[in-house]
Amino acid sequence: MINPLDTKTFTEISSEEFELFVRDILKASSNELIDLKAVHRDKVEGVDGTYEIDVTARFRALGVDFLVLVECKHRKNPIKREAVQILRDRIRSTGAQKGMIFSTSNFQRGALEFAKKHRIALVRVAEGKTSYETRAQGASVDPPPWVKIPPFVGWWFQLTDGGPITSSLISSDLPDYLNEYLNSRSDPAAERGGI
Repeated sequence: MINPLDTKTFTEISSEEFELFVRDILKASSNELIDLKAVHRDKVEGVDGTYEIDVTARFRALGVDFLVLVECKHRKNPIKREAVQILRDRIRSTGAQKGMIFSTSNFQRGALEFAKKHRIALVRVAEGKTSYETRAQGASVDPPPWVKIPPFVGWWFQLTDGGPITSSLISSDLPDYLNEYLNSRSDPAAERGGI
């Protein structure tokens, strides 16, 4: 499993491929959402100007129109609290209901703490093989060629109330946690204890 505080790992993926992967994960969660539209590089009006957002998701759920702002951070260094604060400011300015940051690197603990307080989802994009687990001890083992593993997956990291970091796997084949997050006012993965 990926350690969200490990500063030495980075997922090799192009910026465009990364943003389109995020858009596709959002589209995959549309089974319970009405009229979901995930738009790449959307311009959104705020009270203090116009923002170009990496990916937006607009949908209808619970009788309400939702706007989700998604920032894609293609970085080698861990994401700091300031990046989450900037997204929170954009959520306020635009009137969006939710926010998410997808990153090719990990998250600093301050980012995780701020995200928890403001219900912003933090997702680490990683190679699909990180979702392959065995009971073997020692070094990790690559999956055999016959196992169907997507090229990339997302690991949703969050702090529990007790302080430990939990993670939940999301992909276009496993959108359940993301779907629950988009349909609720709280963080369902944290409520369930994550994976």
